[in-house]
Amino acid sequence: MADSTKHPTLTIDPHTHVADLPFIHYQDNTLFIDNVSTKTLTQTYGTPLYVYSKNALLANYRTYVASFAPLSNVQICYAVKSNSNLAVLATLAHAGAGFDIVSVGELARVLKAGGQAQKVVYSGVGKTKNDIITALNAGIGCFNVEAMSEIELISQIAGRLGKTAPIALRINPDVDAKTHPYISTGLKEDKFGISHDNAIDAYHFANTLPNLDIIGIDCHIGSQLSNTQPFVDALDKIIELIDTLHTQGITLDHIDLGGGLGVRYVDETPASVSEYANALLPKLLDLQKKYGLGLHLEPGRNICANAGMLLTNVDVLKPTEHKNFAIVDASMCELIRPALYGSVMAVIPTDLSTIAAAKVWDVVGSVCESSDFLAKNRTLALNVDDTLAITGAGAYGFVMASNYNTRPRPAEVMCDDGSHRVVRERESLDDLWRGESV
Repeated sequence: MADSTKHPTLTIDPHTHVADLPFIHYQDNTLFIDNVSTKTLTQTYGTPLYVYSKNALLANYRTYVASFAPLSNVQICYAVKSNSNLAVLATLAHAGAGFDIVSVGELARVLKAGGQAQKVVYSGVGKTKNDIITALNAGIGCFNVEAMSEIELISQIAGRLGKTAPIALRINPDVDAKTHPYISTGLKEDKFGISHDNAIDAYHFANTLPNLDIIGIDCHIGSQLSNTQPFVDALDKIIELIDTLHTQGITLDHIDLGGGLGVRYVDETPASVSEYANALLPKLLDLQKKYGLGLHLEPGRNICANAGMLLTNVDVLKPTEHKNFAIVDASMCELIRPALYGSVMAVIPTDLSTIAAAKVWDVVGSVCESSDFLAKNRTLALNVDDTLAITGAGAYGFVMASNYNTRPRPAEVMCDDGSHRVVRERESLDDLWRGESV
């Protein structure tokens, strides 16, 4: 994740920036996404507006498939929490993706979008009885179990339903992902998974319970990782467990290495998917040869972040003695990552023909919080009514949006090689109090 302290003033060259973004380019000084003009999009749908490229989503997904092709029985389970729009899910389901979910709401979305229940892995630390019942009745592929008590609960519920529950234990390997502490999940002080030290006992405990089919082992160490070494370190610790379990008569069908590979927002240099695969494949091929293990992966951000952008209109320019504020119609309600994580995201003009003097601006929203900013200290040439694009917003953008300050959430649009369609309508004021009563 980009560090705001590195950028007291940040100037981004738009042409250079979009050169590395799939299906995003400038043509005649206008920004295009998947061969659709952002001018057309804002005129048709208004702002703020989330826009996704169907072909970028597919290209990013297919990169995973191709990079891990030397292995057999690979299932790429897209992490629904990163972007759960039905059109996004349907695009990936049609391409053959599985799905990583953390709630029955996400399960319902996957099924509504045409995803296959048997390709769903259900992660998360707080599965309730009703969650487990719903998932078992839907016929999901695997529960990624995160606590000893959860093992027992799933066994009891599966027994009452007359079913056998497929499970993998999520192991916390105590590996430092060297990422933002809010998105670190693999240290011993994190709430996720079963301690590596207790893993063997947990598997033996699960093996004593009825109505469970122990099919895998899982780990996930964090999100937005910039290099492959933490993944390799985690894999080594999981391999030790697999070897021990095998000698003790517990055989598995797959290993799940989670997700977490980072993306470039501004100037990060994360490993590519092919570099990630090349770092892991020798050990994974050996595991497959020894034990016949298949592979599950759970990428989310890496598939959808740079397949989307947030378009926002400049409503007010407010220069002051201390700061120049560009007040836009998006805010922390539409995109909370900068306020929540201090994330640095690229802000670029959609029209390069704008004539204005370049100044250093803070790009902020109109929410009544000083934390309501989208970018700080950016060199931009701005006029009122210009449209800006915040790239990298395809992941953890709309899914984290709120109605704080009684703000309707924006529309979402999918572009596909020159065509565009709304895939979620902009909320109306009536939508905001639907279900309430006086």
